[in-house]
Amino acid sequence: MSKPLTAAVLAALLAGCASAPQKPAAPATPYDYTANPYPSTYQRVASPPVLLQHATVLTGTGARLEDADVLLRDGLVVAVGNGLDAPADAVRVDATGRWVTPGIIDVHSHLGVYPSPGTTSHSDGNEATAPVTAQVWAEHSIWPQDPGFHAARAGGVTAMQILPGSANLIGGRGVTLKNVPATTYQGMKFPGAPWGLKMACGENPKRVYGSKGGPSTRMGNIAGFRAAFIEAADYMKKRSAGVKDAEGKRDLKLDSLAGAINGDIRVHNHCYRADEMAIMLDLAKEFGFKIAAFHHGVEAYKIADRLGAEGVCGALWADWWGFKMESFDGIQENILLVDRAKGGCAIVHSDSAEGIQRLNQEAAKVMANARRIGIEVTPEHAIRWLTANPAKSMGIDGMTGTLEPGKQADVVLWNGNPFSSYALADQVYVDGARLYDRHDPSRQAVSDFMLGQGTTPGGVR
Repeated sequence: MSKPLTAAVLAALLAGCASAPQKPAAPATPYDYTANPYPSTYQRVASPPVLLQHATVLTGTGARLEDADVLLRDGLVVAVGNGLDAPADAVRVDATGRWVTPGIIDVHSHLGVYPSPGTTSHSDGNEATAPVTAQVWAEHSIWPQDPGFHAARAGGVTAMQILPGSANLIGGRGVTLKNVPATTYQGMKFPGAPWGLKMACGENPKRVYGSKGGPSTRMGNIAGFRAAFIEAADYMKKRSAGVKDAEGKRDLKLDSLAGAINGDIRVHNHCYRADEMAIMLDLAKEFGFKIAAFHHGVEAYKIADRLGAEGVCGALWADWWGFKMESFDGIQENILLVDRAKGGCAIVHSDSAEGIQRLNQEAAKVMANARRIGIEVTPEHAIRWLTANPAKSMGIDGMTGTLEPGKQADVVLWNGNPFSSYALADQVYVDGARLYDRHDPSRQAVSDFMLGQGTTPGGVR
């Protein structure tokens, strides 16, 4: 029969238990609202160093350099200045009499989701099945064979944001692409670029859904936005608290809205009227997200001071308005007034498969309208509307949009002043690779869709 444990033995055993190492609790992993199961597979095209010599250079930072050089190497801008040295293996391009700028960036494009040529079978930009479709991603509609990508590159466009259409209050995520030939959209997807979230005010959502149970009014639109973000805020609260039913079920729609609230997804808002833009700014404050840019914004000039004060860009047309009632009150000085406001961020955008090919000329129209009222806008300032400012609104300004050492070598060599009616892109570089050359057919990519066209009666069927 065993003897009873003494008090001393019991004390020793208890002390040993107390000092035994405890297994640490597993750290809680925050839920990732912007997890990316479809990552970029983009790889820059290998190329030798390039020295563009003796050009007029617009850096995109507000500087203009005469008889200047730009050195590109390993996909990056290495130096900008006069009389630069270059490695022995560098390709030297005599740019005497020509101009060099950063690559053009279009913040509002539908290439690939509304390809050119466009057919009903290619109409993949609006998921018009509910007023809020934040769960859809434009990248999953992109057709990389769209010939419009190549036409845009010939116009100097090196990057673009592809957005869903504007039928819905919240139409889904947009994606930023490098304008390079690729078989898949992932081969074009800009590494490290945040998603955009397309939202739309006004006539389009109420016209599309007025006969589908709403919203059918502007007040219905705002109520719809608020309901969606209330639902997203509740979803985020449950996620943060680790509620089991929330942890067990992903909601793609609410993930996108939560990403916008957190600032990881940038809000791009189709909106024409000044009063509606003001409401949307207040709505953004109510739910804690930030609007990166108002797109189209025909009446942006009326609240230019507020846009500047709140750091919201205006992505606008030079002279396109009056085609529906909410776009009625436009003026030719719209972009100019947004630009001149304190803190102003003006962008010239396309929203057009044709306009994207001539964004430099759209910016030239703004300069001409400014000159008409006695305001001179210099080329070194206007280039920002096409490069630095769109990059800022898209969250890629740390990587591209200006010609600064360490930035990606997205560069256009023009045959002259890019704001001339006669301006043409002679060469276009993406990450330092010459992907377009007006004088070299081997550097003029052709979409797979276009190969063989016209070889049979009536074309390819």
